Amino acid sequence: MPEPIRDELKVQHRTAVLVSVPDVELDLSREHVLDELKGLVKTAGVKVVGEIVQLRHRPHPATLLGKGKIEELKSLVDATGAELVIFDNNLSPAQGRNLEKETKRIIVDRSELILDIFATHARTHEARLQVELAQLQYTRTRLKRMWTHLERVDGAGIARGPGEKQIETDRRLIDARIDELKVRLKEVETRRERMVRQREQHALVSLVGYTNAGKSTLMRSLTGADVYIADQLFATLDTRTRKWAVPRWGDVLLSDTVGFVRNLPHALVASFKSTLEEARQADLLLHVVDASHPEAEQQVDTVEKTLEEIGVPIRDFILVLNKIDAVTDRGPIDVLRAKYADSVTISARTGAGLDRLAEVVAERLGDGFVEAEVETSVGNGRLFAFLAEHAEVTDRHYNDSRVILHCRVPRKLLWKVNGEDTSVRVNGHATEIGQPPAR
Repeated sequence: MPEPIRDELKVQHRTAVLVSVPDVELDLSREHVLDELKGLVKTAGVKVVGEIVQLRHRPHPATLLGKGKIEELKSLVDATGAELVIFDNNLSPAQGRNLEKETKRIIVDRSELILDIFATHARTHEARLQVELAQLQYTRTRLKRMWTHLERVDGAGIARGPGEKQIETDRRLIDARIDELKVRLKEVETRRERMVRQREQHALVSLVGYTNAGKSTLMRSLTGADVYIADQLFATLDTRTRKWAVPRWGDVLLSDTVGFVRNLPHALVASFKSTLEEARQADLLLHVVDASHPEAEQQVDTVEKTLEEIGVPIRDFILVLNKIDAVTDRGPIDVLRAKYADSVTISARTGAGLDRLAEVVAERLGDGFVEAEVETSVGNGRLFAFLAEHAEVTDRHYNDSRVILHCRVPRKLLWKVNGEDTSVRVNGHATEIGQPPAR
């Protein structure tokens, strides 16, 4: 059988054998080791016809699998007629080439599968730019076995041709397109940062979490927003922001972000930094966890590591244990609640626990308030309107044409209170705040 021809990036409507060489340090139970990969291939539209798992402390450097498993894999793909072999591991370019030679099948690793799913789900211009950049960075080091499908990468403008000379040409064209995409995404990132700053008069709460943890369902339950919800991985790629009326607080902006999985392609994480700007600028993060998932604790760790990687400080967040109505084993929940004392258990689907979540959010956001004494002229209508919307005025005293207001003001908005005709005292001390605080 000749070596496979890779004439496109898509994996939809193909049959595949799934393979995993799990990281023994992840402590994944053997019966669940392929669960996430099955979810990914289901989302990608692949039909699974076989599975292989090999536990190795030292994966083979040339093929990842040992010789015996290679023979088992060859027999399985021949018996099932599988078109693809999809690995739950990230493969080096050499490993991919060697495995394709051995099996005579197209080899797809975890990164390529995730990139394909993102490409299918990208709906906005920004998301398409981000996915294209990540795809090109991934394929650049794999031209020797993937050059035949490069012309299918949208906008790349790359023609295919045989031999090393064409590969070098393709690489130069890819580099030029990568540079162009980085410039365009930098412009997008600058615009988004400016847009987020312009909304700073409202508290910003951002939903983060593992993919399919129920973030979009929670956003719909809290805000009534008509957001897309599907029982599949990476249903949401674009950040969406809606108003949420929090009892005893007022309106906040609630943003829903792309979900994470373990071993996300590094290029993809980097390219989606601008999409996650709301999370980086948020006053409070709601880390949504599927409490019914057997690997919930590992998923929490993955999200925290990914947020750190993209520069989102996990300084203030609430762990939200979702899908409590689907929990059959409370062990993982008890572990997480012991680790995160102020966690909240909810069901975004049924509405259970949402009132308590709103209370905790209001309390946490309230920690960002300061007691201030504001003196201004009685004709300062602009300031009175601002305080009525964003602060709590507890007392006021008039003295001729002046008024002294005692109020609770969000610390981050204190600079907006100051003015030419206004003085501010915080905790009994005069203060001068002329610029917004740096985030």
